Amino acid sequence: MDPSAGRQKGDSPTIATGVRPILGAGARHYAPSVAIRLVMAEDNVLVREGARTLIALEDDLDLVGVSEDLDGLLELVEREQPDVVLTDIRMPPTGSDEGVRAAKQLRHTHPHVGVVVLSHYLEPAYALAVFAEGASGRGYLLKERVSHMGQLASAIREVARGGSVIDPKVVDALMAARLAGRSPLASLTPRERETLAEMAQGKTNAAIGEALVLSDRAVEKHINAVFTKLGLGPEADGHRRVKAVLLYLADSGRFGEPAP
Repeated sequence: MDPSAGRQKGDSPTIATGVRPILGAGARHYAPSVAIRLVMAEDNVLVREGARTLIALEDDLDLVGVSEDLDGLLELVEREQPDVVLTDIRMPPTGSDEGVRAAKQLRHTHPHVGVVVLSHYLEPAYALAVFAEGASGRGYLLKERVSHMGQLASAIREVARGGSVIDPKVVDALMAARLAGRSPLASLTPRERETLAEMAQGKTNAAIGEALVLSDRAVEKHINAVFTKLGLGPEADGHRRVKAVLLYLADSGRFGEPAP
């Protein structure tokens, strides 16, 4: 199956149960009759077998391979060419950040493969690292979601179609760490907030300029002002962009809401 088949620029993401997708523009659409091929990496036997059992109950999900470590996961991806990888954030060989490393490496080697990272850790830095090189086709959920297959399956489907999902509890932690009783967006001018809102839709600088009738230079000026006021210091623009969008979506209430 061609993962990019049916892609339509500007498609809006669907709402995953219990979690909120971000940056869903350009999502890939899979025909309902075609199962999403999954590979999974998890060294905890209870979590691994629990997830395997629950995935087997979903007609549109097909688990085609399981690994217990990073090297095995990368070999599975190369051999099986899956649509989505479901991976633990910590596993052999180092037990540190293998899930993050897998998400980053696959962005370059297999850009059409979605990645859902599962973690025990309510730590925003891990989530930001997963999204550092782009949010499309990436998800970050707490492992407690494994016991709620509807939520996990929805996240897998959203990532398979090119959307992004982040656990609302992680966003809550991110905001708690940043807010300190005051919205970080309060210092933005109306034009800067408009610019950030356009960024949250996954638009390029050129598309933002067209939407707001601004020159490329003016767009860059507003984006840099947003980065500065949100305390996003000098680092890769892609990383800062994701952080800024996460803050915007959390502040505007688009994460952590009850699903309709």
